[in-house]
Amino acid sequence: MKTASAMTPLERAMRLDAGSDGAVLSCSGLKRRVGARVILDVDRLRLDRGRVHLLSGPNGAGKTTLLRVLAGLERARCSTFSFCGAPIELADYPERFRRQIGFVHHHPVLFSTSVQANIAFGLRAAGIARSEVKRRTAAAIEWAGIGSLVGRPPLALSAGEKQRVALARAHALDPTLYLLDEPTANLDDNGRDLVTRLIDAIAGEGRTLLIACHDRDLLSLPGVVRLHMLEGCLEVLS
Repeated sequence: MKTASAMTPLERAMRLDAGSDGAVLSCSGLKRRVGARVILDVDRLRLDRGRVHLLSGPNGAGKTTLLRVLAGLERARCSTFSFCGAPIELADYPERFRRQIGFVHHHPVLFSTSVQANIAFGLRAAGIARSEVKRRTAAAIEWAGIGSLVGRPPLALSAGEKQRVALARAHALDPTLYLLDEPTANLDDNGRDLVTRLIDAIAGEGRTLLIACHDRDLLSLPGVVRLHMLEGCLEVLS
């Protein structure tokens, strides 16, 4: 067994006591239908502070839909829903909670402007002062190690490079909860390693993460909270 000093930040974060700081997000009776088809039917979900939660399941099981619902991007019905201990109505997802969530899609959407403008977009939308936007954008670029991408057309970046820009954009907003949809899928070895290092750094900051993935290296790490989806239903594996 690794000592604490020998562990990566990701491994240390995943070994925190699940109940030490309470739940960042919890819900019960979460359902989403499209016509007669049940897309989500989640009895209970709890995301504990400072833990890394890995969500597996076959394609079409509802993983992306669950992440989008939790991010307030898709509507669903829910018996109870709380964020950082505060009960909220999922049908009317308050903006103050939405801004505490960093959602990164499997295929991040980048504008054709510049790398800096893409990272700054969320900050500007949040009404943050121009000087602070500039400072936090520069800090996010440094954090993600993507200075070499500045000046390159965003739409010409590789899949791994786009994923790193998207993670930097989310990190600049300083969210409480990260929702990552297949962040290492379809990347070459180098791109996958660089993205994994950023996820490692986020976990090392004590953030809470829910990651939909099929990455065997991530799924096999000790101490993760493993969740599995099948036909819209959620099961806790560990």
